[in-house]
Amino acid sequence: MKRITLITGHYGSGKTNFAVNLALQQAAAGKKVTVVDLDIVNPYFRTADFADLFAKNGIQLEKTLYANTSLDIPAISFDLARMAYEADCLIIDVGGDDAGAIALGRYAEMLQSYQAELDMWYVVNRYRYLTAKPEEALTLLYEIEQAARLHHTGIVNNSNLGSETTAELVMEAVPYAETIAETAGLPLICTTYRADLPVQVEHGFPVQVYVKPVWE
Repeated sequence: MKRITLITGHYGSGKTNFAVNLALQQAAAGKKVTVVDLDIVNPYFRTADFADLFAKNGIQLEKTLYANTSLDIPAISFDLARMAYEADCLIIDVGGDDAGAIALGRYAEMLQSYQAELDMWYVVNRYRYLTAKPEEALTLLYEIEQAARLHHTGIVNNSNLGSETTAELVMEAVPYAETIAETAGLPLICTTYRADLPVQVEHGFPVQVYVKPVWE
C-alpha cells in the first residue's frame, strides 16, 4: 500500500466502510493516518460519521466545513498538499460516481506530483444496482477518471449484501471483479469479506461492518 490512497466507487458500493477499515488497519500498524472525507454530494454513510472512532484510534479526520449538518453547501477547503506531506498514510474517501469525483479533480495537479506514492482504488460491488455487470462498472470507472482527471491503479472487490452476505455470495462475485480488473488492465487489490465469515480467497481482506443502515 502506498502512502496516499484514493477510494472511489459507485454509491452504496461500500467504499466508505472499506476506507474506515483500511484506516484502522494502518493505524494499528503504527502509522500516522489521516482520513479525508471528500464527499460533497451524499450526506449519508460517510467517513465524517466516524469522528469518535477515529479519535479513539489516533486517526486524524479532515472533513468539509458543513459535513454532518443540515446545510447543503458543497464547500471544500482542504490543504491536501500539507496532509500528504505530514501523514504516513493519507486515505481520501471520494464521493460516489463521477459527480463525487469532480471535487477530487480540483486537486488533480497536486496529486499527480505524488504519483509514485499514490494509489487510486476503485471499489466494486456486484450486488449494487447499476454496476451488477462488469461493463456497467467499467463505464463508471472511466467516468470517474474523467471527472477526477486521475487514473485508477487497482480494483477492490467489495461485493456484499450487507447483513445478508454469505461466504458463497462473496466467492460468487470474484470472477466479476477479476473480469473488471483484467479488462481495465489493473490489478485486483483485494476481496473484502465480513470478518466472521468462513471465506478463503486470494488477497482476502476481512472487515468489520461500521457503515450500517439506520434500521440495523
